[in-house]
Amino acid sequence: MLLHIVVSWFVSALALWIVAQIISGIEVRGFGAALLATVIIAIVNGTLGVVLRFLTLPLTFLTLGLFLLVVNALLLKLASLFTPGFSVRGFWSALFGSVVLTILTTILRTLVFLPAPERIRL
Repeated sequence: MLLHIVVSWFVSALALWIVAQIISGIEVRGFGAALLATVIIAIVNGTLGVVLRFLTLPLTFLTLGLFLLVVNALLLKLASLFTPGFSVRGFWSALFGSVVLTILTTILRTLVFLPAPERIRL
């Protein structure tokens, strides 16, 4: 259980570091900053994110879920304000960064946590 959490944390930090290399406007100064940023992102998502998603539920419903992209971008930008070594400049960087981060984290976690015989062999 603890190993799963630690590996998941490292995978999320790696995904954030990769996103910072891909998306201009997102900066992570080293892997340590990425590790700290993933913790802050998790705290922001688990507290303010829950409230914000609940409050914007009608708008999210009307936009068929697309407004969640805006909420996620705002939460990513907010997390960067509390994290030294992690910055997100501008709304569009936050929006594209949150989308790429979600996709990349999902892919990496799927690859890491697949049972051994089902892993993709390169």
